[in-house]
Amino acid sequence: MYEDAGFPASELNTHGPTVHGWRSALGSGLGTHDIILRFHQPAKIYRIQLLAHQYLIPEKVELWLHYSPKSLPSTPSSQYFDFLGFVALQDNANTNYKSRELQSVTVNPRRGTHLKLRLIGVHCNEYNTSGQIALMAVNVLGEDLESAVINIGEEHVTSESPPIDTATGELALASLCDDLLFSMYVEESIVQYIRELEQRKMQAVSSERFEYARKLKLCMTALRTAGERLGRYALAKRQAVQQEDFSAAKLRKEQIEMYRACVLKQLHVHQLLESEGVLSQNDQSCEVYAGGKPTLPPAPSLQDVAHALAEATIPPKSTSMQDEKSLNDAASTSEIVVGSIVASAAALHLHAKSHDELPQSPRLPMASRHSSPMSSRQGSLRRRNKSAPRNSYEDYEERAIPTLRQECQGNALLEADPNRSRSRLNDRERRQAALPILVFGSELVEQFYSRQFQDREDGLMRLRNFLKQEQELVEGETNDNEHAASPNKVARSAALLLHRAVRDAVYSVFNQATETVRVLFLEYVPGRVSPNEVARCVDRLLPELLAKSGDPSARLHTLAQHTILSIAACPQVAEQHLVAPALSRSVGSGTHQRLAMSRLQMLEQLVHTQGISTDKHSGLTCRALSDCGCSGIHHPAEPVRKVAERILLLVYKVNPRLVRKQLPPDDDITRRNLLYRQLFTEFDKLDLERKQELLEANKFSSSNDTDFLQPTTSTDASRLLKSKNGHPVATDNGYVSCNGKQQYNEQLKRSMLSSSNSRKGSVSNSESTEETTPKISCPFCGWCCTGNDASQLDRHYWKTCPFLTKCPQCSQVLEVAALNYHLTTECDAKDSYVVCTRCTESVHKQLYELHQMEDFCRELKTGAARCPLCHDDVNLPLDGGWKLHLLNAGGCPGNIRKRNLKKSN
Repeated sequence: MYEDAGFPASELNTHGPTVHGWRSALGSGLGTHDIILRFHQPAKIYRIQLLAHQYLIPEKVELWLHYSPKSLPSTPSSQYFDFLGFVALQDNANTNYKSRELQSVTVNPRRGTHLKLRLIGVHCNEYNTSGQIALMAVNVLGEDLESAVINIGEEHVTSESPPIDTATGELALASLCDDLLFSMYVEESIVQYIRELEQRKMQAVSSERFEYARKLKLCMTALRTAGERLGRYALAKRQAVQQEDFSAAKLRKEQIEMYRACVLKQLHVHQLLESEGVLSQNDQSCEVYAGGKPTLPPAPSLQDVAHALAEATIPPKSTSMQDEKSLNDAASTSEIVVGSIVASAAALHLHAKSHDELPQSPRLPMASRHSSPMSSRQGSLRRRNKSAPRNSYEDYEERAIPTLRQECQGNALLEADPNRSRSRLNDRERRQAALPILVFGSELVEQFYSRQFQDREDGLMRLRNFLKQEQELVEGETNDNEHAASPNKVARSAALLLHRAVRDAVYSVFNQATETVRVLFLEYVPGRVSPNEVARCVDRLLPELLAKSGDPSARLHTLAQHTILSIAACPQVAEQHLVAPALSRSVGSGTHQRLAMSRLQMLEQLVHTQGISTDKHSGLTCRALSDCGCSGIHHPAEPVRKVAERILLLVYKVNPRLVRKQLPPDDDITRRNLLYRQLFTEFDKLDLERKQELLEANKFSSSNDTDFLQPTTSTDASRLLKSKNGHPVATDNGYVSCNGKQQYNEQLKRSMLSSSNSRKGSVSNSESTEETTPKISCPFCGWCCTGNDASQLDRHYWKTCPFLTKCPQCSQVLEVAALNYHLTTECDAKDSYVVCTRCTESVHKQLYELHQMEDFCRELKTGAARCPLCHDDVNLPLDGGWKLHLLNAGGCPGNIRKRNLKKSN
């Protein structure tokens, strides 16, 4: 067997993140390579796992097993291998040769002492032009043959099936650490801790210490996550050693020790191991494991490690004078134990950042910057081999640390600076804030860009006071500010700063920002800023406020809604119609519930305050509002549908024909849907009110010999058109009608026809319905009542009809017999339900296994149906079976509406 000297087959004996694996020799030219593995003792094999290389991939791997008892000598010439099968490997082109393929093969229990892997062929690619093949790791799972023979007898060793996990259907592993995915990517020391914790967990379960066992389980899960991170650190340390960058390797080593110590301390691992005996604290709940999965400490970055090393090596000087004695003391303290470094790392993990992020450079003590041995070598962390491939960990961690290149300015300068905690603007921020700096000054702008939220709050209050003072100067007609900026520049600069402030995550800062926005638009803008500049300010701020209006926090989205409505109340904003078009856009079914409801609530408020307009650019026309309302009633969230219904009712008062044209036809099929039934019922009420208004207006016009309707005058064309008692009266085009009795008769006829066709089985259409008393009856259960109030039948359907029920997912009222079909084919949550193959009921996917364990889950009789309420069989002589089952006194015991019907009667 030809193999690369740097990647021998002995690498397959160990597992870990830093193993090299086996690799064939360069240019060997062989098409087949054999690797023979000898077990320490005879074993019974259950599973074999292979981890391939990312681009040095063989075409297939054959598995051969040999067994020789201890009494017989075993030499390579005398070994006879039995063929188990082969594993075909993919070429890995779909992952761009960046992932490794893991193959797990479950075999029938076989005795063996030697395993031969025959690697055949090679997948050639752009990274493997020489025809090499490699194997990263091999894992053989089983048990000692001696223990197996003692437990089950030798004659059953080859016939027993491997242990299978009933939950997953896969081979049951004796330990979590046995899996190759675990041992290859978790750091070795963490693996040992997890093995010990797993043994403790088994002992705790046998001793019925379940709280202790729960803590051990959570600790093992958290340790695995931390171990994978430590494995990546170990891999980065090995790469630094290969590149002879020993400074980076030293930092990696200290980083591994610091993070390991922080994790073990955070998770109380040594306490859970109970090395000194049983501890009563482990049987009591603690803060770390109280909320389920424990939180891991943030990993220290290389900058934090260098900071800790510098602080531990050279203590800060008490005086600014540096004499020889202090230098000698600093040199003597450079040789310290690792425990002190770990202690400083434990104090550092409270503010350390993850190595996956680019942290801000921590400030080192000024005295230690000169005396640190790393400060004289600024490029110690630079990549020395520029041609070596760069990985994701080197992208920022193997660059020169910025803090080590800064010049010493002295502690006295920092203490004398009153703004030392406020960050200065960099070049990019200065370019962005050039206009605000020119208008408000550099000091105020620096407060907006500060990392301290108190500075940002102070900046917003100063900006608000500035806008109010500017307004007072204009009202007092003072000419002292000849060199002051124009109102347009002030508004533009304020909008630039507020655009940054309204996105702030701190609530107090956002509260101050919204207050400043209201001052800008309600006090400063009116009569001073040009319309184009107002539009530019709204375009900058409105998207951010709309996004905030969908925040889950109630105080945030309420404050954002109030701010948007305050902007819309500005006269210049209302004249240009800048807010309403953004709110009246159609609401998609995928829009978040909170965001959709906020938009519709603000739109409804605008309709009440500004009215329905006839300007097509206003966003408050009947067509725009009806389109938005029709899209909102199909939203899956019920609160959004309720607000959309109210918007449609407001539009229906002005233009009923347009709204009905947007909706499905008003017939029996449409009214089966509860949503449309409620909506059309409200429409019928409005039609009845409009008819009564027309009758009163006709009587008033006949008594005074005047037209029955007077033309409506309004100073604002966008106001909602109102009649005498507050209800809108309009024709098809949205304008008030005033052409006499003929048009009144036509409208009366239309409204009567609309109300007469509202429901099947109602009384006949007649204009003298006031003299008759219609009778309303339920077509399902036979319930009836006298009167012409259609809402009584709706209430009966909604609460008491025993033939109907409410869907547990979408709350739609439908027949009991159709509930199973609705849940799997029509409901919004139909993807979460399946049909039981045994009893034909609709069952949630997460409860399917529990459902099949229930007693009522049994085979369905021929010619019967299954009741979803009581799970009994219902015979089906057409509909008679369901009527007897649901209406009989001793019928369905799971029907709650039957009891409600008795109470209502």
